[in-house]
Amino acid sequence: MAAMVDDEEIPERDPNTGDIFGDAAPAAPAASAPASGEESAAYTVIARKYRPRTFEDLYGQEAMVRTLRNAFASGRIAHAFMLTGVRGVGKTTTARLLARALNYETATVHEPTLDLKEEGLHCRAIIEGRHMDVLELDAASRTGVNDIRELLDGVRYAPVEARYKVYIIDEVHMLSTGAFNALLKTLEEPPPHAKFIFATTEIRKVPVTILSRTQRFDLRRVEPEMLVKNLEMICENEGARVEAEGLMLIARAAEGSVRDGQSMLDQAIVQAEPGQTVTAATIRDMLGLADRAQTIGLFEQLMRGQAGEAIETFRTLYGYGANPDQVMLDLLDHVHGASVAKAIGPQALVMPKEQAQRLAAIGAAVSAGVLSRLWQLTLKAYEEVRRAPDAAAAVDMALIRMAYAADLPGPEEALKKLQAGEPVTGGPGGGGGGGGRAVQAPGGGGASAVARQTMVQPQASAEPMAQLASFEDILALIEKKRDITLKLDIERFVRPISVRPGAIEYEPAPGAPRDLAQRLVARLREWTGERWLISAQGGGGAESLWEKQKREQREVRAAIEQDPFVQSVMQAFPGAEIVGIRQAVQPAAAEGEAPPVEADDEDED
Repeated sequence: MAAMVDDEEIPERDPNTGDIFGDAAPAAPAASAPASGEESAAYTVIARKYRPRTFEDLYGQEAMVRTLRNAFASGRIAHAFMLTGVRGVGKTTTARLLARALNYETATVHEPTLDLKEEGLHCRAIIEGRHMDVLELDAASRTGVNDIRELLDGVRYAPVEARYKVYIIDEVHMLSTGAFNALLKTLEEPPPHAKFIFATTEIRKVPVTILSRTQRFDLRRVEPEMLVKNLEMICENEGARVEAEGLMLIARAAEGSVRDGQSMLDQAIVQAEPGQTVTAATIRDMLGLADRAQTIGLFEQLMRGQAGEAIETFRTLYGYGANPDQVMLDLLDHVHGASVAKAIGPQALVMPKEQAQRLAAIGAAVSAGVLSRLWQLTLKAYEEVRRAPDAAAAVDMALIRMAYAADLPGPEEALKKLQAGEPVTGGPGGGGGGGGRAVQAPGGGGASAVARQTMVQPQASAEPMAQLASFEDILALIEKKRDITLKLDIERFVRPISVRPGAIEYEPAPGAPRDLAQRLVARLREWTGERWLISAQGGGGAESLWEKQKREQREVRAAIEQDPFVQSVMQAFPGAEIVGIRQAVQPAAAEGEAPPVEADDEDED
């Protein structure tokens, strides 16, 4: 009886096995909704989901694609390719696309081509890594000579299905010397049906004997603007909303790597609830970045020598979660940006226009030597912050050192001042931190140098910067100093936005001289003895004085032309025109004197 029960419980067939005569397997019962864990296991990350499927999908590699397209069109296809570039720029993806292009075949296409718009006979197998004639080797895990010999054993045999046998070796620089030697002879005299594609991030570690036998392509870093377009396309397809500034933060943090940018976007999308917008502040917290606008303000405080204010700004950023080493990296970027803007212009900086203008103003206010010294100081401070047991304290000390160094004269300037008997001052506000310190001149001339400093006559007091609180005050100072050329340029080309002691923001009018900001900075520093920051913004300024005068003249002329008496005169004298307008000066009557009264004709009679 038990045996009969067991026989009844045994199913007649496996429900997962097809029928021997080709009938479909029985329909499986409807499955319940998958659990959340199953959904996450089936999720494909953005970097894999949006991997380029055609050469047109490669971002930032137009030069390489153009060269390959011309080579394929003319039939001048190399037997070996070397792809190099930073991580995530698309080396392995390009290698697989090349394998597809070499073996591309459809019902109408029977030759290698880069136009992979429709899927060919071998494309699916190559994409899934199961094609018999496309062999891929990871040199990072198989570095020995035996691995290469095993791979190359089949080179002399013709391909089984495709047009070429394609060998893709990723991270080729990891191969041993023996493996390179084993590969060398095959590369020198390859069979016509074999193609080699190498990818590496360390091109200098590849022997020159290998490089000379390959056609090399350097895949460029993707510019932030182009990477932002890719991220915007992904956000649109995924139905995610991310602020534009947040996408720019991701693009800059990716440092030219598309895969890194897409991975960070994948992480950023889940920072907000579905349907909500991911803010730039959220992404900044996710990346551990400080607000660049705040760090530019910190840089401005350092350039003005305000050590205390700079430390307070840093501690505020530190309290919000900014990493000390990231703050120092931002300062390094700002020193570099100010130097580039000084040499080329703010248009050369890849950042928002307002931030670029602020860095350009700093570059215009200081010399190239000061920026060079600050670069060295900041670079050294960054290494100190990374090694220090208390990174925040190391940043404090670095900020103090940079604030004092920003106003110190260079070695050449200090020597000239010593030779001229002038005091060598420095530090915040131009004051020398150690005023009684003597400088020992070569040959024991330290005492005479100090004596000459004490005998220098005190200079005339500079104009107090606190009194220059408006645009009119600055114009009055320029007129007082009789700099007529500067005064005319400012009246004609400066559209003031904001003016405060030590800082001026303005919009340059069309035709403004390129050195106007530098000239104004130099003069104000000479007249006030203080450092000024002058920024030329892109828009939002008021009228310049010249534009205001022209507008008022047009308004007066329009009012006069509308006067009934003037119109009657113009009609009485056809062809007449108003040549000029002058304000008649009325004679003032003497005090207590009555105005003259004209006598009537009747009284004369």
